[in-house]
Amino acid sequence: MESALKNRIMEYMEEQDVVFVRLAFCDIFGQLKNISISVGSLEHALEHGIGFNAAAIRGFLNVEDSDLLLFPDPDTMTILPWRPSEEKVARFFCDIRYTDGRPFEGDVRFLLKTYEKKLHESGTDLRVRTDCEFYLFKLDSEGNPTDIPMDKASYFEVAPIDKGEDIRRDICLTMDRMGIGHSASYHEKGPGQNEIRFTASGLLEAADNMISFKDIVKVCANRMGLFASFLPKPLFTENGSGIAISISKEEPEATRSKTAMEMAGGILRRIEETTIFLNPIANSYERFDTPQTVSYGFGNQQILVKVHPEDCRVKVSSADPSCNPYLAFLLLAGAAVEGIVGQLSPNDFSTGNPLPDTMIDAVRIAEKSEFTKTLIPEVLFDGFLRAKKADWEESSLSGDPMLKAKNMEFPVT
Repeated sequence: MESALKNRIMEYMEEQDVVFVRLAFCDIFGQLKNISISVGSLEHALEHGIGFNAAAIRGFLNVEDSDLLLFPDPDTMTILPWRPSEEKVARFFCDIRYTDGRPFEGDVRFLLKTYEKKLHESGTDLRVRTDCEFYLFKLDSEGNPTDIPMDKASYFEVAPIDKGEDIRRDICLTMDRMGIGHSASYHEKGPGQNEIRFTASGLLEAADNMISFKDIVKVCANRMGLFASFLPKPLFTENGSGIAISISKEEPEATRSKTAMEMAGGILRRIEETTIFLNPIANSYERFDTPQTVSYGFGNQQILVKVHPEDCRVKVSSADPSCNPYLAFLLLAGAAVEGIVGQLSPNDFSTGNPLPDTMIDAVRIAEKSEFTKTLIPEVLFDGFLRAKKADWEESSLSGDPMLKAKNMEFPVT
């Protein structure tokens, strides 16, 4: 790292009265992890990295060389607003490398960063906008989560029936303080269910923002004596929670419609083989109350791929909050680019076929996908699917699709 940049970072730490630094990273499932270091160790981390034992983390491919290093990404430096206003805590997302400097194959963030750089160099910049749903539940007398929603409100309800106004305000203000753009927030269809709509940003920034957002929601809920759940189907009798992912491209007005249709064609072509990465847990498939079919349209909010020709955007509705956003955005962007390059038509791939309706079906389809293997390193690809098979076997033996779902409930930090 350049000395000038390192010096500016250290000066900023001193100006902001930062005493602790969190080095954040994700495993291959998108689970947030972190190591806390003193600000005095940050200069060493920037230059030489901070080591950790990857073998102790399930989502790190059980690598034989378990000693890995975290290198803070200066572009992601932020102050955590929920920590003390004096003697503050800063956070960086990190690149993960082997001790000899090689990038770690299981570093999903670095994978997306590298792909976005490649797109930029080719003149194909894509942007992502997400709409994320989640539930808020009450805690019991001992502070443990219950399955009792915080309110009984419904879609677009208002206070006092909607009891989520204050917490959504708290969430959005915290997002503002961390530089995460959002455009709307409201009560969703289910009791205790809420939604936040993000503004569009680059692929990597959008994935970072999604990881930060989940952390923010958990912290804000905990402050108010609630528990936030990002499970796709936390209540089997109520509306499920999804993430609508919109992929867009800057285009002259004359070519926007054509390019949007090509992106839709590419995504429809690959949607079945990427489903396990968009819906990665057994509970994901409980959310598909009605068959999700490979289809597109322009006005129907429930359609799988909705095309917005006017702003060269396509919206994919099948993903859910249990997905790893780095892998989800990588694969959807890759499919969209394939559609543009191949000038594909969505009519050729709008088959009406249902998406896989169980996790194991999705795994079997992904195993045959040459497209997915071109974007995800073999060791990561094989490790992810091997873990999903194990999850499926465990949940099948127990008969409980919620068994592995608990792994997606991010801890409060």
